[in-house]
Amino acid sequence: MIKTEHLTKKFGDLTALNDISCTINDGCIYGLVGSNGAGKSTLLRLIAGVYKPEKGNVTVDGAPVYENPKVKERITFVADELFFLPGASMNRMADLYAAVYKRFDRKRYKELTSLFGLDPKKPINTFSKGMKRQAATILALSARSDYILFDETFDGLDPVMRNFVKKIVCEDILDRNATAVITSHSLRELEDTCDQLALLHKGGLILQSDVQNLKTGLFKVQVAFREEYDKTKFEGMNILQFIKHGMVANIIIRGDQEKTVARLKAMNPAVLDVLPLTLEEVFTYEMEALGYKYSLES
Repeated sequence: MIKTEHLTKKFGDLTALNDISCTINDGCIYGLVGSNGAGKSTLLRLIAGVYKPEKGNVTVDGAPVYENPKVKERITFVADELFFLPGASMNRMADLYAAVYKRFDRKRYKELTSLFGLDPKKPINTFSKGMKRQAATILALSARSDYILFDETFDGLDPVMRNFVKKIVCEDILDRNATAVITSHSLRELEDTCDQLALLHKGGLILQSDVQNLKTGLFKVQVAFREEYDKTKFEGMNILQFIKHGMVANIIIRGDQEKTVARLKAMNPAVLDVLPLTLEEVFTYEMEALGYKYSLES
């Protein structure tokens, strides 16, 4: 289990992270979402033990990460800005990983290299951006570490390869009961991948929740009545948004969906539809409820 407590990191006068506390349970895929500059990469580097925090601490199963080689052996970090030894092939990088990670799996490495269709003897500096990202993913998964940190994992991958990488990562995490932490500026990228999601905004952790709880806690209804009505008709419901056009209202409601829909049906509406919310919509309404204006690039 990864735990951060009151984590603060500064770069000169700039506060990149401010008082971040979160828990990342074992066996899950944890998504970190936020716009550029929100602090996602900084948080991953603190978790990986690359940076030392000004305040607070990061622990894995109770042990501090920074300057702790035993704990770092359990963590693989795929940075946004990838690093490979100058002129190295994938095979040479595999030798380096094997020297660092005692559980490096040569068989798995060969399987993944074949699956991705990469030439392990070819210099990585001749690879395209997407191929370099694939190579880094192969090496990270072959290390068989307990915790894998992916910073903008899908950047530079075409849509087909993006879905393939998601599938491989999810299967690996499930098979080994490992943990992955994935950052992205796009909620849509992580919506069908993560078990838990956290939203970073200007160095602060604004929202953290299980994906399923996020989606079931809010829902949208489209309702119409034959008689004139306004928002007061729905008194007692926790309404986050009410927009009425003519006789039809679109309402975002927080609460028990089954009980709320039953109550609406009892009002004898002319139209009643329950509409699905995207995760991006859920985050938008949750953020607005907290007093924040939510806007991430898609």
